[in-house]
Amino acid sequence: MAPESGECGMTILCVRFQLPPAREADLPRLIGMLEEFTPVVQALPPDGALADLRGAERYFGRDAVELASLIRVRSLALYGVDCVIGAGPGPMLARVALRDAVPGVTCAVPEEQDAIAEFLADKPVAALPGVGAATARTLGDYGLDTLGRVAAAPLSTLQRLVGAKAGRELHEKANGVDRGRVVPNAVSRSLATERPFVRDELDSDRHRRALLSAAEEIGARLRALEKVCRTLTLTVRYADRSATTRSRTLAEPTAHSPDLARAAYGMYEALGLQRARVRAIALRAEGLDPADQASHQLTFDPVDEKVRRIEEVADRARAKFGPRAVMPGGLAGLAA
Repeated sequence: MAPESGECGMTILCVRFQLPPAREADLPRLIGMLEEFTPVVQALPPDGALADLRGAERYFGRDAVELASLIRVRSLALYGVDCVIGAGPGPMLARVALRDAVPGVTCAVPEEQDAIAEFLADKPVAALPGVGAATARTLGDYGLDTLGRVAAAPLSTLQRLVGAKAGRELHEKANGVDRGRVVPNAVSRSLATERPFVRDELDSDRHRRALLSAAEEIGARLRALEKVCRTLTLTVRYADRSATTRSRTLAEPTAHSPDLARAAYGMYEALGLQRARVRAIALRAEGLDPADQASHQLTFDPVDEKVRRIEEVADRARAKFGPRAVMPGGLAGLAA
């Protein structure tokens, strides 16, 4: 972890604001605060952002790591929100650095190639953005469990294990080649809900019930607003205060609760959690569009049409008698 000084020549920051779920709606304001330093800010919902400070370094006469200290102070002073920050020569390296950052100390990846290789060498493969649990397990089965070992492996070996394109990208990233860039964007409108557990929960069946409950709520809220979502994001928070976030673009924009639940289950299963002590599970629907502008692929399955009609009736019953008037059988035993 590098000291907060100007010795490393960082240009990109990856910032994660320590927002409680109830305050995730504050992210646009925090993004606006970052834009006071640079217009090149990419939102990473639900609680993060990338910022390219190359122009800001010249304007403020400070390097990116020094500006990171100012950003943290301003975030605390104006919004009462602390943050952790990783810095690096590129977006991928800044995101890897964020894993080792703590409040008050910016973790910085030096820009010299040898120093980058040394920084990455002992990191697990899953530290790379975009490398999921399944890919990490495949590589681990062949002894490629650290980025140093992946970097030293022949390109042809990686391509045989994970595919030609993915293997090439993995080989480059493990060797510190960062071709990414910060793409300015707006914080997408979204709906979120969280299911905290009374105590840290090991039971995967309870995890799935929480997912079903969250998907049902998100679907009902979307339908009430006459909206559909294009992307669903799952966040699993653990007992050690760490978290894993995964997003999935849906096959078609939807507000249909069973479709949302299937997507949530798929992301959860892909995490490959084994005896994980889970503190809370959250779902976020992003990329909201008007329902009357969305297309739906018609099928010859009468069951699908029947389920959607039942869902409409259930929504009317819940609107009249309360949210627990109609619910899936798997949720009937949950406390109100």
